Amino acid sequence: MPFECPQEVIDDFEKLFENEEEYDVIIYAGENENVKEIHAHSLILRTRSQYFYAAFSKKWSEKKNGKFIFRKPNISPQIFKLILRFIYCGKIDLEKLQGPDILKLLNAVDEINIETLTKYIQEYLTEHQDEFLQQNPIEIFEAVYQNESFPILWDLYLEKI
Repeated sequence: MPFECPQEVIDDFEKLFENEEEYDVIIYAGENENVKEIHAHSLILRTRSQYFYAAFSKKWSEKKNGKFIFRKPNISPQIFKLILRFIYCGKIDLEKLQGPDILKLLNAVDEINIETLTKYIQEYLTEHQDEFLQQNPIEIFEAVYQNESFPILWDLYLEKI
């Protein structure tokens, strides 16, 4: 009979994310005075994301002192940490975020190509952020119109028109 303990594995990966031991990736997230250095592990990022698999290939990667250097000025450090927590342990709590930050997260997750999270965030927005969606129709419409990866939000807007 097989035995599994997935929660224990998730907890261990979360510890690895939090304590950053033996990291080999330095991510510079944000821009100007908002840039923060974030540490991560290329093996985990490459395994969980095709985007990072390509980013850390010999063709695209930059290395310094044996560590990958990755710059993402268009994603804030706070948003990037949320994405990394999801990559490491599959956890995210959108209830702590306001509508505009959820939209920023959605765009960032789409750029990094994490489809399961892209879908989940769209569902969360439609089910729990109705007030934000109604108060910011132009901002939402621009995001949806510019991105074919948001079919749930697109369908919602077509319904309302």
